[in-house]
Amino acid sequence: MQHRMIDRVRKSQMSSQMMQAAARGALAVQSGEMMEILVHLALHNKVFSEQARMTLAGWDENASIGVAADPATSAEVLGYLVSPKNLRPALFPALLQNPSVEQKALLELAGTGARWVVDALLANETARKSAALMEALRTNPRLRANELAAIDPPAETVNNAVPPPPPESTENAAAPAPEVNAEAPAAPESADDSEPVAEEVVVQAITSYLQQNQAELAAEADKPFEPVVVHEGTGIEGGSSAAPAPGDPLKPEQASPQPETAKPADVATPAAVAGAKLAKKPIPPAEVRRDSTLQKIAKLDIKGRIALAMRGNKEERGILVRDSTKLVALAVLDSPKVSEGEVEKFALQKNVLQAVLRAIPVKRQFMKNYSIVRNLVYNPRTPLDLGLGLMKNLLIQDLKNLSGNKEVSDTIRKLALRMYKQKSEKNTRD
Repeated sequence: MQHRMIDRVRKSQMSSQMMQAAARGALAVQSGEMMEILVHLALHNKVFSEQARMTLAGWDENASIGVAADPATSAEVLGYLVSPKNLRPALFPALLQNPSVEQKALLELAGTGARWVVDALLANETARKSAALMEALRTNPRLRANELAAIDPPAETVNNAVPPPPPESTENAAAPAPEVNAEAPAAPESADDSEPVAEEVVVQAITSYLQQNQAELAAEADKPFEPVVVHEGTGIEGGSSAAPAPGDPLKPEQASPQPETAKPADVATPAAVAGAKLAKKPIPPAEVRRDSTLQKIAKLDIKGRIALAMRGNKEERGILVRDSTKLVALAVLDSPKVSEGEVEKFALQKNVLQAVLRAIPVKRQFMKNYSIVRNLVYNPRTPLDLGLGLMKNLLIQDLKNLSGNKEVSDTIRKLALRMYKQKSEKNTRD
């Protein structure tokens, strides 16, 4: 047992080349020990910490699930995997079943976790049988009223006054919606998976952002909402004031100019166009709601759109990140409520400004997320210099896939193939 590789890593008895290989997950050891080594490097080694975190984020899913489910897995590894900033959705059910996982960490997730954490807890039989977990889940702001009513109440909660509030709270949650259209505050958090943030933090973020960009704000004060359109064949960015179809509001092909859009920025025009489409055939409620969101955004000036980008819900951020006004689109990334899951999607989108793609890696918290880095490299809209700089962080399998990706440039493909061959040869030698 004294010859385990993890012991040599802990005692720094390995060469720098071997440590580099360890941070890439390229040592010839069992998957469980390899993950233990990677977690140790991620937590305790300043030189190889970032690379080890990247490797763990992209580690084979089946192997990771096996480690997460094994009661013999070390407490340090389980603590790393269940940590909110490292938690992977695919591993969560296995962690819930593992009796060696510290309950304190699970209770913290139940009370503050993202919307997908709530869904996973409600779907997991073991979690539903745990009174402590369900009690913690009750405090999660993302738990919806109907779900709260469906949770089996603890023995002490024999209060039949609980069922009546859910219908009232549901109505109350829906009731503010008409006012939202006028003032543009956030939508109810119960229907969103935004990061939970105090209102004063959001206000401070909006004030700071407006102060830092006063000059540019004055220059573009009258610019209306126009979704980004990338013109085929040229890659040149443009905007269209046409209101997109409610089903998928910002697809370029749906944002093509219409007769009404030839008029100068009349904020009523997008709403009128969308209204005409709605009159032709019945639209499902979700699509009507999305169309009303577009109408609300179309009525806002640039400061109103920036405020909404900061304090709005996930759907509103998803629309505003595609605003052709750079200040508005970048405000989405500066929002204290934006989640890493949203940024993963932004990194892969082709209908956003290149300035948005450049701004993502500037923020350190996003660069710690391997999926965001990979998506940026895989996005053909990512500026070439940025994609080339990020490629060094990709795992060997992703480099192989990238070398055959015909959407990206030849330069990216050729370099990916060369890096894949180099890493393959190095792994063979090690």
